[in-house]
Amino acid sequence: MSQIAATTMPQQHRFYEDLLALPLGTLMISFGIVLFAKATLLTGGAAGLALLLQFATGANFSLLFFVINLPFYWLAFRRMGLPFTLRTFAAVGLVSVFVWATPGWFRIEAVAPLYAAIAGGVAMGLGLLALARHRTAIGGVNILALYLQERRGWRAGWIQLAIDAAIFAAALFVLPPDKVALSLIGTLVLNAILGMNHKPGRYMAIS
Repeated sequence: MSQIAATTMPQQHRFYEDLLALPLGTLMISFGIVLFAKATLLTGGAAGLALLLQFATGANFSLLFFVINLPFYWLAFRRMGLPFTLRTFAAVGLVSVFVWATPGWFRIEAVAPLYAAIAGGVAMGLGLLALARHRTAIGGVNILALYLQERRGWRAGWIQLAIDAAIFAAALFVLPPDKVALSLIGTLVLNAILGMNHKPGRYMAIS
């Protein structure tokens, strides 16, 4: 019995594993964002808000994404602690840099919107999964939802759903309906990957 318990106890991530997860996870997320941006699609959370503002104003995504997340670091520190906050700050910074630098590394001349929705959703889902397993996030929306759940008793999942719904509703004033529909498909793919693979007890290592 003790041997079974020993084999199922969570194992601590090594420092280099946490360190490597940052560039690997954020590179996958950035690739998905680049596909979405090329196809004029958006997703939920802070990245979705930054994409929406880019489409509406022409402003730079990387700058928007970095600035949108700034107010949430204090909440992350209070809710999750300093190590989580530092990892999240680094992840947001890397996503901003990778999205900004990607057009200089390779160019996408054209991409089918449906492919961009599915492939971009897969890439972002896998990247977010890699970061989540090393206790890292890239967006302030989830942090805000957890904070309000703790302080107000509101359900974090419903808060995040309401924010994402507001982003997609606003998108109807900026994007054609078919692009909003494809954006929803990409977001469903992203969340399906997280839902199938990021479950309590399925992955035991901790950071």
